[in-house]
Amino acid sequence: MRVDLFDFELPEERIALRPASPRESARLLTVGTDGRLGDRLVGDLPDLLQPGDVVVFNDTRVIPAQLSGIRRRADALPGQGVAEIDATLHMRVAPDRWRAFVRPAKRVKVGDRIAFGRKGGNACLLGSLDATVEERGEAGEALLRFDFSGPALDEAIAAVGHVPLPPYIASKRPEDAQDRADYQTIYARENGAVAAPTAGLHFTPELMARLAGRGVSTAFLTLHVGAGTFLPVKAEDTADHRMHAEIGHIDAATAERLNAARASGRRLVSVGTTVLRLLESAADEDGTIRPFSGPTDIFITPGYRFRAVDRLMTNFHLPRSTLFMLVSAFSGLETMQAAYAHAIETGYRFYSYGDACLLDRL
Repeated sequence: MRVDLFDFELPEERIALRPASPRESARLLTVGTDGRLGDRLVGDLPDLLQPGDVVVFNDTRVIPAQLSGIRRRADALPGQGVAEIDATLHMRVAPDRWRAFVRPAKRVKVGDRIAFGRKGGNACLLGSLDATVEERGEAGEALLRFDFSGPALDEAIAAVGHVPLPPYIASKRPEDAQDRADYQTIYARENGAVAAPTAGLHFTPELMARLAGRGVSTAFLTLHVGAGTFLPVKAEDTADHRMHAEIGHIDAATAERLNAARASGRRLVSVGTTVLRLLESAADEDGTIRPFSGPTDIFITPGYRFRAVDRLMTNFHLPRSTLFMLVSAFSGLETMQAAYAHAIETGYRFYSYGDACLLDRL
């Protein structure tokens, strides 16, 4: 399909720079199978679900994956071969190795050493998180091998890294201490994401308790969201776009619970596109969800036949993005164009810290 079919104009003032407080006070646009729209609040969610529904969450935890440092060329003369480098980690491939987007990419080559910790000054005074560039890929991607491994590497990244706020927020204000709490779901537990599963940011302990009181079940899986989620679709046709893979896990017990729910006619409600993408990656043609552990690069566009998910709660996405394509596949392109036009006109807040919508499947 033509990518320009998924374009729309978004006024800059609609981009949320901070989340609603309290979290569940965010607005919630309901989108029915008939295209009917309803203006609610996230706190109304229990009333919009049925007893027996299963709400599925992504329990990945965002790590401070934005690193800055100094590149040093091993073969350079003293005082030469030094440049400032930024790196955004996006997929762990080994205990000591991460794939990352680096910039300026042209300043990095295989064999370079990068000392992460702080920019400027004498490279010898930098922190102790060092890495070697092992590979270079397309679009500024590189494979970094760190001197630390496993938990020691996790601790070092936490010490020197920054929360990788989405570009549409980071371009307007710096990351601060509040973001470390705001850009994390209350149920996050599995370290590895470099972007939050943002639909889950709206949930509070009180909302979770009200869901349970309504007779709504919950389940958790893990998809470590990568920085590739921020990359624009540069191709003119969706067939030419390449998705970056992300690592996901569904254990056998969770798969069994979800299959039992579906077999008894109960609905699966996905909190976020990350949950939906992992469930659809793990589902057979007949909708049976299998245990899953590994990468997925599933790219969902209109025409896709959904196998496992009945309803989707998600935030409002960027124009021409793979996520707007996904929601258009789920509820229909014309329906979502109308829903987004309504959201813009009536003041909904967009993107990671913005409001949400609850979609019924076509």
